[in-house]
Amino acid sequence: MELTKTTLGDFELYTIPAGDVKLDGGAMFGVVPKTLWSKGIEADEKNRIQMTMRCLLIKSNKTGRVYLIDNGSGDKFNEKMTAIYGLDYSKHTLIDSLERNGFSFDDITDMVFTHLHFDHCGGTTSFDNENLVFNFKNATHYVHKDQWETATIPNAREKASFLKENIEPMKSSDQIQLIGDDHVFEPGLSIMVMNGHTRGQILPKIEADGKTIIFVADLLPTHVHIPLAWVMGYDMYPTQTLKEKEEFLEIAANEKWYLYLEHDYYKEVIQLKKEDGKYKVSNTLTLSDL
Repeated sequence: MELTKTTLGDFELYTIPAGDVKLDGGAMFGVVPKTLWSKGIEADEKNRIQMTMRCLLIKSNKTGRVYLIDNGSGDKFNEKMTAIYGLDYSKHTLIDSLERNGFSFDDITDMVFTHLHFDHCGGTTSFDNENLVFNFKNATHYVHKDQWETATIPNAREKASFLKENIEPMKSSDQIQLIGDDHVFEPGLSIMVMNGHTRGQILPKIEADGKTIIFVADLLPTHVHIPLAWVMGYDMYPTQTLKEKEEFLEIAANEKWYLYLEHDYYKEVIQLKKEDGKYKVSNTLTLSDL
């Protein structure tokens, strides 16, 4: 995976790969039969599909802020969990990708979480001997207030996604800032809120130079998830996801939005079209193509 970048208005955008991961194909596609989803993405001998953790760095030349959207799974997994999730940091790590783009942990002023599942926030902390320490010492850490409540008081089904070593250090930190549905980081950088996958998932929205880029997080884990009913088994409220996807896909296709894919191993940015009542990929790009 190449490191790509672009400039839109006052914003510099950098792709930040944080490692690769494999998740169960059945869980990733819910009630969709394998005979259908396997036509779009292959499964390995353990029925896992190849995915990645592609974060996004946004540098604002207007305000001087340096935003990082999500930070991958981190480096705190033991060998057993690393094997289960097929975690692979041989090509990219969070710190390596930051450094290759000219940044360090200390340069991040705003750590923005789409949500707090382990593959989106695990890079927040690392072990220093046996002590957990924050990696982004100079950053305010933003999370939607509904997601914070969900992560700190999880239901039994979602509990396994909110790992103690990721969440507990945040509880006592003065670096956490809870935000609502209408939060705007600065002109041109706002959020959309989606509650189907997990309550209070935010999708950062960048608008500049007549273009709109949406960091789609787990609303669209991969381009194979575009069909309306292809909803993850991981989603807490699948009927809500259906409603949110239908509204989102319609606008994305009509407005020709650029969709930045966090988990798609094969595609970085896509645009959509509606054809014969179905949504399809109309264009595949990288940040550098914008």
